[in-house]
Amino acid sequence: MNQSSIQSFLRELPQMREDLPFSMEVLKTLFVQTGGGSMASLQDVGETLSKDQGLTTRVLSLANSAYYGLQAEVKSVPRAAAVLGMAEIRNIVLTLGVNGLTAKYDMPGDFNLGEYWKHQFFVAMIGKELSRMTEIGNPDNLFTVGLLHDLGKLITAMRRPDDWQAMYNLAEREEMLDAEAEDEYWGLDHAVVGSLVLRSWDLPADLVEPVNWHHSPALAPEHSNESAIICLADCVAHTVEDPDGLHAAKVESLCADVEVEMDEIMEIAEELAESEEIEQFVKLLS
Repeated sequence: MNQSSIQSFLRELPQMREDLPFSMEVLKTLFVQTGGGSMASLQDVGETLSKDQGLTTRVLSLANSAYYGLQAEVKSVPRAAAVLGMAEIRNIVLTLGVNGLTAKYDMPGDFNLGEYWKHQFFVAMIGKELSRMTEIGNPDNLFTVGLLHDLGKLITAMRRPDDWQAMYNLAEREEMLDAEAEDEYWGLDHAVVGSLVLRSWDLPADLVEPVNWHHSPALAPEHSNESAIICLADCVAHTVEDPDGLHAAKVESLCADVEVEMDEIMEIAEELAESEEIEQFVKLLS
């Protein structure tokens, strides 16, 4: 792919905010209110989301779904935030936003949106567990990063489907990791694409940087430990999904980097994979 085409694609990325199914101002305010050290109240979060009635309705619909298994129906966003937690409301809104991006695009034939979300959620769950085990980062934040880590793949498939398909075919043909095929094809990988979009959404650095560096955490100028957690979570998830795949060889050294026992995290990941949570999560988005 020539450099002018790459630059054209990169210039388009900030425009993705126009495809979000809700106001950028709502998202920005929500992240301030649900961030670390925020003094915002549950009522404040409710008032922010109430500015978009369609978003409020969808958040309440998801909060009352079988996935969360609440004992009683919640009828307001402040109540949902009180029951589920601020971080969970933030994740619901972000997931709705990212999933909503795809509404007006035809995806490439080999891009499976359901499988994409299964992997995102699986990495999010593993990342949260790793954060707890290692005391690296904030578990809720790393769950959010897991949900976002492959956003660049989704964006590329939406905005450049032919290029996405060419990179997919290259990875399959040459038995390369996706990030390696992307780098060979156009000199950057999906982590960079995703982080550029997230920066344009004014998301905080502790979410953007681990997305940006999740394939090369040692190079991260900041949040390198959190980047290493997501890198490991991603490789563990891929290894559970495909034990003979290319990611399996990386897991042992990545475990050593964050000082976690390989057998322990693999056992936890396999248990998570067998739970019904992943399928329930994907059904929420259908």
